[in-house]
Amino acid sequence: MREVYAALDVSDKSTQVCVVDGGGERVWTGSCPTDPAAIASVLGKRAPHLARVVLETGALSTFLYHGLIEREVPAVCVCARHAKGVLSARVNKSDVNDAEGLAQMARTGWFKAVQVKGEATHLQRTALKVREQLVGAHNAMANQLRGLLKLYGLRLGAAKAPSRRRERLAALLAQKPELAPLLAPLIDALEAIEVQLARATRQLKAAAATDPVTARLMSVPGVGPVCAVSFKTTIEDPDRFARGEDVGAFAGLVPRRSQSGEKDVKGHISKAGDPMLRAALYESANNLLAIVKRPCALRTWGLALAERKGSKRARVAVARKLAILLHKLWQSQTEFRWA
Repeated sequence: MREVYAALDVSDKSTQVCVVDGGGERVWTGSCPTDPAAIASVLGKRAPHLARVVLETGALSTFLYHGLIEREVPAVCVCARHAKGVLSARVNKSDVNDAEGLAQMARTGWFKAVQVKGEATHLQRTALKVREQLVGAHNAMANQLRGLLKLYGLRLGAAKAPSRRRERLAALLAQKPELAPLLAPLIDALEAIEVQLARATRQLKAAAATDPVTARLMSVPGVGPVCAVSFKTTIEDPDRFARGEDVGAFAGLVPRRSQSGEKDVKGHISKAGDPMLRAALYESANNLLAIVKRPCALRTWGLALAERKGSKRARVAVARKLAILLHKLWQSQTEFRWA
């Protein structure tokens, strides 16, 4: 029996399915609800000798991928950025055309499969995302409060701790009492977010301390719970990378390159990959250069680079080195040793 190949163009409520044979001829196309059971049922009827089915990365890709694998459907998740380059060659864009284009990719094997993270990893990343959202909301509210006070010549200053800010606000609002009822909702919301942010941070620290992998990663100077958990949940399996240098490129911390003929231009870092991991590595590099006082080889190298190239480039370079170091420690199951 001839093998067939299928593809899924996923949307929120329905999924377009296309099945092609080994020669690229369309066997069947149609739609079904976006549910693993429904998709597996359709593929079982329309593609009984299925070699592989591909779907793009997206909001529902993890849910669908694991659901199809549980039902013994040979699913492969492909990089949406690469798929977009292939599908953009078609003149007309539609769900039917996109599904057929993906099916042709499944047939030819001309795609880059991505590793789909497990449920345990996504639970850890959920904790990171919740904390990240709280940090963003807190910073936005704090900046709004400062800006509103400055309209009346009142400066909050460096009062960042809740108790210190409360004292400073009481002194400022005594000068402008009519502002107190107007700013009260913002101040109360800011304090409520700080309570939840502290709770989320405690949970993250406790989870990182009890996990042997993240505890080992936190032995590196400058690396805290956020960076350790971000690194673990993004990489998930250190054996995915043959070299530590590949981790730096995966995090988007290597320069872009445009080479053609005699022209060879290296630009800014690519910023590809997970932005949360890249930001965590950059923050850890800043901690190592600015806060850590105990000398180590990486800190000495970073400080020397900062004198020659500037602090920003040095932090990026140290972040890339940290990615390599963390990967090596994880792979070798050893802790950081001060030299």
